[in-house]
Amino acid sequence: MKTKDVIIACDFGSAEECLKFLDKFEGAERPFVKIGMELFYAAGPEIVKEIKRRGHPIFLDLKCHDIPNTVKKTMSVLSRLDVDMCNLHAAGTIEMMTAAVEGLTRPDGTRPLLIAVTQLTSTSEERMREQLLIDAPIGEVVIKYAMNAEKAGLDGVVCSPLEAGIVKRACGDKFLTITPGVRFADGEVGDQVRVTTPAKARSLGSDYIVVGRPITAADDPVAAYRRCVAEFLGE
Repeated sequence: MKTKDVIIACDFGSAEECLKFLDKFEGAERPFVKIGMELFYAAGPEIVKEIKRRGHPIFLDLKCHDIPNTVKKTMSVLSRLDVDMCNLHAAGTIEMMTAAVEGLTRPDGTRPLLIAVTQLTSTSEERMREQLLIDAPIGEVVIKYAMNAEKAGLDGVVCSPLEAGIVKRACGDKFLTITPGVRFADGEVGDQVRVTTPAKARSLGSDYIVVGRPITAADDPVAAYRRCVAEFLGE
């Protein structure tokens, strides 16, 4: 069973809780995992090293957003961690994203995948308009941010599955779409607004899906993960 396209959001408050969860996956099954702000701030770089030591691909989800020089220096530090993917906010401008690529690139020319967050899946068009004073339709904003990310040399974007197709049309098939906001058809939506199912996400153009509570809060997380993989890959 192919597993690299489904990323489990390990949004735990401690290293112990996260590692106990990952202990459920035995043998050769080592899912791609996301380490977000909650876990990273609680456990620090050591949790990244331990999860990598266990053989899991890692998406380090810290959503950097600051002036270009600060982001460049931050990415230089993160490049020393053996992660497979990391991200920043596309709202930080092309200049910030370009600086991030420069900082993340190691002396030998290698670097993890770098992706940009367009709009969070908890954001609605109404909230953008009323709270952020962004009057353009959300689809147009996502496309513009994605095009900026491509221009800056990034590998792809984080977007809703509902927007994956328009990103592909604007930036090409090789430009990656990493999509949270994925729920089972019979599951709870929670605090997400723009959501869909694993199968629908794939049909819309998602290259990777990020799934948290439907897996981590399931009675049988391993079975939920395998169901998600099967639905996403059409198996």
